[in-house]
Amino acid sequence: MSEYSVREELKPSGLDGISDAQITDHWGLYVGYVNQSNALHKELAEMRAAGKVGSLAYADRRRRFGFEYNGMVLHEYYFAQLKPGSSIDQAPGFKAAVTEQFGSAEVWHEDLVSAAKSRSVGWAIAYYDGTTGQINNHFIQLHEDGNVGGFVPLVIVDVFEHAYMVDWKALGRADYLAAVHKNMNWGVVEARFQAARSGQIFKRF
Repeated sequence: MSEYSVREELKPSGLDGISDAQITDHWGLYVGYVNQSNALHKELAEMRAAGKVGSLAYADRRRRFGFEYNGMVLHEYYFAQLKPGSSIDQAPGFKAAVTEQFGSAEVWHEDLVSAAKSRSVGWAIAYYDGTTGQINNHFIQLHEDGNVGGFVPLVIVDVFEHAYMVDWKALGRADYLAAVHKNMNWGVVEARFQAARSGQIFKRF
């Protein structure tokens, strides 16, 4: 069984308005998701080999595996798209698609921010629906709870408090969301969009 590894090449730094201390604190949680995914993957395999798939312990580990695994994956998408100095003009295909669908890129972004301000912890994600060609903004309450089957994540915003508590404290979500938008790596968003539109699976790293 191959193990997952912490993708150090995805760790952002030098962001505009998001401190390295905030990223380092948040990164530590991502490392935990990787470690837990590996541990649970191994434990589930051992329990299957021991014939314990009908046990309550196996059911609990299976539930936790979904949480830890999706926590790892979504953080890899999230960290990979943070980079200072980018412009949405570097995502012409994506910009044209949301402009056609929402009326403008600004209206699309306002809708994503509205999702991100939901009174809960979780994620705001702009998904691509390969069947209809539409881009939909969704709020995902837990890592594994609410992701739409077959949809491709294009823009991922972590709105658990750990994503902004170091810099902005508990009530700073709006300021954090503005900083995330300012540091969006639109080249990565465009690559995800083009891959999804052509029916390819975009690799996280």
